[in-house]
Amino acid sequence: MSESGSGGNKFKPNLKSLQKIPGAGNIGKLVGLLVAGTGIAYALSQSFYNVEGGHRAIVYNRFVGIKDTVYDEGTHFIIPMIERPIIYNIRDRVNQYSSLTGSRDLQMVNVTIRVLSKPNVKTLPIIYRTLGNDYDERVLPSIVKEVLKSVVAKYTAAQLITRRETVSNKIKERLVERARDFNIELDDVSITHLTFGREYANAVEKKQVAQQEAERAKFIVQRARETKKEIIVRAQGEAKAAKMVNQQLRDDPYGNFLALRRIDAAKEIASILSQSQNKIYLDSNNLLVNMIKPISQTIVSPMEPAITGVKDEGAVINYK
Repeated sequence: MSESGSGGNKFKPNLKSLQKIPGAGNIGKLVGLLVAGTGIAYALSQSFYNVEGGHRAIVYNRFVGIKDTVYDEGTHFIIPMIERPIIYNIRDRVNQYSSLTGSRDLQMVNVTIRVLSKPNVKTLPIIYRTLGNDYDERVLPSIVKEVLKSVVAKYTAAQLITRRETVSNKIKERLVERARDFNIELDDVSITHLTFGREYANAVEKKQVAQQEAERAKFIVQRARETKKEIIVRAQGEAKAAKMVNQQLRDDPYGNFLALRRIDAAKEIASILSQSQNKIYLDSNNLLVNMIKPISQTIVSPMEPAITGVKDEGAVINYK
């Protein structure tokens, strides 16, 4: 038993005889410096934030709440774990809103408008306290419907079409005024779509068809009047020409005028026959150019002299 006891004391470790590990203290210091550096780097990274172009920032402090200062574009300092930035996009946002409302003549009208909106930069802290980041979705749909119903009700359906620019300006004025109460700026408001009910569309179509038929009937009447004038002018011209022919016959006792007309008629007959593919042989009598043979043609007029015949030496004129 004593041997076993002495053997047990033999294998008992001697702590005093253990030597220290070389460099253990330096490693501990290095780890401590590394942790401290990481903490400082993290704190520095959380101490700065950037505001991009077209944006503005406000700061929330855990002790005082939302600060009244609005920060412009660039890099800014905050206290880590105590303050945090809130970024706002101040560019124009495009939104479209539709509303089904009634006109003054009780016609249902579906109006769609486009709105360019942005927050008032000076009042960003107030906007965040009252509306939050989604300010436009909270406010604009309700006030747009309110303004559309109030403005459209003042005009008839026909006036909404013919005075569209006036209606659009009225809507813009009222909407800008209402949005200003919520610190929202509207740069543009315009009507993009304007549609009516099926019954009104059918009535407009029938009216257009009736107007087209009326215009067509007016054109037909005008054309008939012009045709009548043309016939009258043509008849007057023919009567005047007949009087001139009779006057020529009265003033030409030798038949020269008739001979000239016979030559003109012969030219016309020859021109027509020259275009025919058939071969035709005509003498001077058929062509009415026999100037030697007496003219056996009588022109009788109840008010004018009549030529009963023409001889070689001249024409014989008899008066009725």
